[in-house]
Amino acid sequence: MTAAEPSPDCVFCAIVTGGQPAYRVYEDEAVVAFLDRRPLFPGHTLVVPRRHVETLTDLPGDAVGPYFTAVQRVTGAVQRGMAAAGSFVAENNTVSQSVPHLHVHVVPRNRKDGLRGFFWPRRRYADEAEAETAAARIRAALG
Repeated sequence: MTAAEPSPDCVFCAIVTGGQPAYRVYEDEAVVAFLDRRPLFPGHTLVVPRRHVETLTDLPGDAVGPYFTAVQRVTGAVQRGMAAAGSFVAENNTVSQSVPHLHVHVVPRNRKDGLRGFFWPRRRYADEAEAETAAARIRAALG
């Protein structure tokens, strides 16, 4: 996947280019994956393409495979790294898309974790140490 020009107003483009800090857990030539700043649960990760595209339908066909291969890999790492029983993997197109840059949410899940339907109790990490611990666990699980 070739990189497109970053959008100057896009926070995810700023993260991809290193202009905005984030707890990165994975990156390759196609994607960057980092912790969500307001996670549903610790380890909630966003996987974004390096190329600025707003929705899944804007992603060029030749980029879909590398993008979702990375999403699949990160999903396994989130589950293993956070000792989760499973995961919730989701992507919004335009509606409910808080940042207009394609991103897939990978959320670690456990039975009776309190997540019901689409009413999600978001929270911030307690401190930098909690966020760094979650990021380190996922990076370690990626091997």
